[in-house]
Amino acid sequence: MTAAPRTAVHPASSAPGANVITIASGKGGVGKTWLAISLAHALARRGRRALLFDGDLGLANVDIQLGLEVAKDLGDVASGQVAMRDAVTRFDDGGFDILAGKSGSGVLADLDTRHLKTIQQDLWRLSQQYDNVVLDLGAGVEAGIRALSPKAGTTLVLATDEPTSLTDAYAYIKVTAMKAPKADIRIAINMAANPKQGERTYETLRKACGNFLKLSPPLAGIVRRDAKVRECIRRQTAFLNRYPTEPVAGDIEGLAAALTGDR
Repeated sequence: MTAAPRTAVHPASSAPGANVITIASGKGGVGKTWLAISLAHALARRGRRALLFDGDLGLANVDIQLGLEVAKDLGDVASGQVAMRDAVTRFDDGGFDILAGKSGSGVLADLDTRHLKTIQQDLWRLSQQYDNVVLDLGAGVEAGIRALSPKAGTTLVLATDEPTSLTDAYAYIKVTAMKAPKADIRIAINMAANPKQGERTYETLRKACGNFLKLSPPLAGIVRRDAKVRECIRRQTAFLNRYPTEPVAGDIEGLAAALTGDR
């Protein structure tokens, strides 16, 4: 379904990319795509017009996690077959739009800087039709991965309590802050045993940023560990549809509220 032209109601969306929430991580395996899907869903449930953009150019799988069959994807946009607005798919069960990546193909990972810049500019134009765009970025700190991330907007760095996750999240924050000193960087902790443990994990990362980068990225939210998350991924079902009253659903709703200032 093609996104209909519309004037975005979010005031910040007048600046290119200002209404984009980039979900990033230093490493894979921290639940980034699941969180991006759930966040877009939570935004839609709050009455916002939301687009989920699968920007994991090497391992796109948003459509797979949701069991969606898409007619067009970002690969078709990159090859010039369709305009970006015509590659948007409506996820009716979640009330938001999706621009899927090229599942099972590394072709997008090989795009040069010029093509990535064109995709970025197309995305910023498309973003004007939405209140929020959730950009599921690939894991890592390489320039090609970060190329889609806007200077404006919010970057949500996702981490778990694993030492490698914290180290790589720190590396992502460091590289991003060097390239864009005024970037709005926030931290979210995923798969926490409980809120207290999540707060300790956040403090570990915040202290490292403070000691070595002279930065103190705020905590956007803590999402607890729940076996039902893995079950929903296996069943290709949106978590907020299947388990809307679970504590983890509340964590996601709280994260959406914190990111949009709707508390």
